[in-house]
Amino acid sequence: MAAHVNVGRRLVALVLALAVCLSCAVAARVGGPEERQWLKVRRHLKRVNKPPVKSIKSPDGDIIDCVHVAHQPAFDHPLLMNHTIQTRPNFHPEGLYDDNKVALKKKTPSEAQLWHQNGRCPEDTVPIRRTTRADVLRASSVKRYGRKKHKSIPNPLSVEPDLLNENGHQHAIAYVEGDKYYGAKATINVWQPSIQQTNEFSLSQLWILGGSFGEDLNSIEAGWQVSPDLYGDNNTRLFSYWTSDAYQATGCYNLLCSGFIQVNNEIAMGASIYPISNYDGSQYDISILVWKDPTEGNWWMQFGKDYVLGYWPSFLFSYLADSASMIEWGGEVVNSEPDGEHTSTGMGSGHFPEEGYSKASYFRNIQIVDGSNNLRPPTGVGAFTEQSNCYDVQNGNNGEWGQHFYYGGPGRNSNCP
Repeated sequence: MAAHVNVGRRLVALVLALAVCLSCAVAARVGGPEERQWLKVRRHLKRVNKPPVKSIKSPDGDIIDCVHVAHQPAFDHPLLMNHTIQTRPNFHPEGLYDDNKVALKKKTPSEAQLWHQNGRCPEDTVPIRRTTRADVLRASSVKRYGRKKHKSIPNPLSVEPDLLNENGHQHAIAYVEGDKYYGAKATINVWQPSIQQTNEFSLSQLWILGGSFGEDLNSIEAGWQVSPDLYGDNNTRLFSYWTSDAYQATGCYNLLCSGFIQVNNEIAMGASIYPISNYDGSQYDISILVWKDPTEGNWWMQFGKDYVLGYWPSFLFSYLADSASMIEWGGEVVNSEPDGEHTSTGMGSGHFPEEGYSKASYFRNIQIVDGSNNLRPPTGVGAFTEQSNCYDVQNGNNGEWGQHFYYGGPGRNSNCP
C-alpha cells in the first residue's frame, strides 16, 4: 500500500514539474514586457492593414494599399457586418459654390495627393495608408493609437476659457450655433506649419458638433493636419475624425478603426497633400464639404469638386443622428509647454491674420447646409481664441470670398512668452 502511495506522489510531482516546465517554455516564448508589447502591435497591424489588391509606394515614403471596398476596416464594426454599401449620396446640397468663378492672383486649386505620382488604385478598391509598427509605437498605447485626447474640442460658449487649455489644446476659430445644421463647407488655405515637439500637432479643419460639451459630445471633423506623432513626419495631410462620446472610447482618425465607409478609389485619408502654399508666394487651397443625406441619414464627405469620399453611418451617433447644433471652422494646435514656455508650433501659416493674403492662412466661402438641404452663408458668425497674442482670428465678408476669415499665428513670441 505504501509503495502505491509513493508511486502516486512521484507521478503527481512529475506532472507538476512538467507543468512548471511548460509554463516556463510559454513564458520564454512570450518573453518580457517588450515582447508582449510587440505581440499586441503585431495583432493590431494585422487588424488594421487589410490585404491589398495592389500597393503603391509614395515619394514621401508612405505605402498606399488598394483594398477591396468590401474589405476595408469599416466593416469590422459589428453593426456593419451585413451592411449594403451606399455607393453614392441620394442628394447633394443645393447651391454648391462654384470655385471656378473666383479668380485670385497666384491661386491654383490643390486637390492632388503626393502618391498619385506613382500610380492609382483600380475600381472597386479604396486607397488606405498602410500603418507601420513605428506608427503604433509612437502612440501612448496600442489602444489609444489613432485617437485624439479627451476634451480637445474648442468650446466658444465656455465662460471659463482657461479650462479649455487644460490639455494644452489651443484654437482660433469661427463658429455658428443656435440652429439645426445638416452640414458645412469651406475652402481652406493649405500650409505646412512648423511643429516644435513631436507630440504636438497643428491642424485646420471644420467641426460638425452635436450634444453638449460633456461626455456625450458628437463630432465629425475634416481638414488638413501636420502631426509627427501620428504619421512620423511633418507632411501636411488630409484627415478626418469622428467621435460619439467626446473622444473617450469611440472614433478615430481616417480609417484607423471601424466606422467611416470609403467609396472613392482616388483619395487616401491621411495621405500627403501636394502642393502647399508659400509665404508671399503661390497659394493653394482645398475645399471640404460634409453633409447629411436627407434620405439615408448618413453623413457624407466630399473633397474638392470631384471626390465624394464616403460616409459615416448615422447609427454611429446619438445627437448627430438627427442634426448638428454647432459648426466650427478654424485651427487647433497642441501646446505641450516645455520648460514653462509657450510652444513655437505654428497655426495656419504661422503668421497672424492681419498680414493678409499670401502671408496669413484663410478659410473662405464658409457655408452651412440648412434643413432644406441648401448650402448658404452662415449668419451670426462668432470668433473665438484662448490667447489672441499667440493665435488669432479675424472674420470678414465680401462678394468674392463670401463669409471668410484669416487665422493663426506663430505661438511663442514677444507677446506670447
